[in-house]
Amino acid sequence: MAFLVDLAAFNLLSFGPGTLLGDQPLTAKAAAVGISTVFAWLGSRYWTFSDRRQDSRGRELVTFALVNAGGMVVSVGCLAISHYGLGLTSALADNISANVVGMVLGTIFRFYFYRRVVFTGEPTALLREAAASRLGAGRLVRDPLAESAHT
Repeated sequence: MAFLVDLAAFNLLSFGPGTLLGDQPLTAKAAAVGISTVFAWLGSRYWTFSDRRQDSRGRELVTFALVNAGGMVVSVGCLAISHYGLGLTSALADNISANVVGMVLGTIFRFYFYRRVVFTGEPTALLREAAASRLGAGRLVRDPLAESAHT
């Protein structure tokens, strides 16, 4: 969903009515990433990584924004190379470089760092129990997470 928000915002700013940032594709992409970052944080915090939320929403949002800034550098870099370095300036070329190549590489970058840096909270007890029951399938299984909590 955040990809669709990013794609829509980029195209609206670059090619939409009035072409607000039509002559500034890098600025349009950066603004679109900013808009989609807020949307993505909400989705990641309350859905994708809901079991690993941190207690500090502020710290989580700041680290999420920093990771997204890194992802933005990846996608804006792809756009800059294509648009300015290779001279491919059509709407199709800008969309392929920023929203296909840049988005794929940026998504890989972001997902890795979301898991390692942003959403680092302990999984909830309910998820630990579900994992233990799946692993045990009816037999007693040691839960190292639960044991470490008692030490």
